[in-house]
Amino acid sequence: MRREAILDIAIFALLVLFALVAFATGQNFAVTIATKIAILALAGVGLNLALGYGGLVSFGHAAFFGIGGYVTAILASHAANYEPLAFGLPGTTQMLVIWPVAMIVAGIAGLVIGALSLGTSGVYFIMVTLAFAQMLYYLAVSWPAYGGEDGLSFYVRNSFPGVNTLAPVPFFAICASLLALALLVSACLTRSRFGLALQATRQNPMRTTATGIRPFPVRLVAFVISAMICGLAGSLYADLNRFVSPASMSWHMSGEIMVFVILGGVGRLAGPIAGAAVFIALEQLLGPVSDYWLGLVGVLLLLIVLFAPGGITGLILREKRHG
Repeated sequence: MRREAILDIAIFALLVLFALVAFATGQNFAVTIATKIAILALAGVGLNLALGYGGLVSFGHAAFFGIGGYVTAILASHAANYEPLAFGLPGTTQMLVIWPVAMIVAGIAGLVIGALSLGTSGVYFIMVTLAFAQMLYYLAVSWPAYGGEDGLSFYVRNSFPGVNTLAPVPFFAICASLLALALLVSACLTRSRFGLALQATRQNPMRTTATGIRPFPVRLVAFVISAMICGLAGSLYADLNRFVSPASMSWHMSGEIMVFVILGGVGRLAGPIAGAAVFIALEQLLGPVSDYWLGLVGVLLLLIVLFAPGGITGLILREKRHG
């Protein structure tokens, strides 16, 4: 087994071990922290597919994260109030129904945004994706039916067959299982012919075109899959907090997801887990001490970019940046 594969498994195993030790010692709050890391890492896995393997520096992935959250909250609130949705469709509190809906809606948004954004490149692509995310952010702010800028709460976590989702460990197990599945899908995709084509478009689009592979549809498919994974993460995050707000669509959230990927290692399979874990650890340790703890994150990010461009996982492996 390759060293990087062993490291990927070890990083995921450490997250699970942390949650189990926290539960065994009665630290339920720490289990919730592990759940938050798993969910945000899942969003990072989604962005990493587009950024790390496709070279698509999107600053608007919070849009898909927020869409997943709003789909979850809207379906749950309508079910709780016994109010039908559009066309008389009922709401639901079943996770197995909510997840596909959240992923489909996020995927449709990814298809539209990707189709309109991928005609640009470089800083223009960054700004276009940011603009779309901000449009959806302000749409959520100006949507009073679902809380507007105050957000939307639902008071009972959605249900999963045979599982008490209100208990910390079972909900962590659900989130960790979905994270593992996303990692497996990402690994299979990046090692497939599609993944090789995607990486080729990142490295040299003109040469890829000369071989008969059109970069646009390859990138668009990767962008849509990336959006769907982020939508799933947003759904889980809304369930974790039993609340969603326009802040989940803001450029701050897009930046945080990108920080997870860069800290952990761009193009590294388990990089988002390492990055999210470091970010959340700094938040928990330094947040109560100073309101300016993000300044330290900025310094750490600068050091990573300058001296360890392969991120934390690359530093452990003592390798350079992926690709």
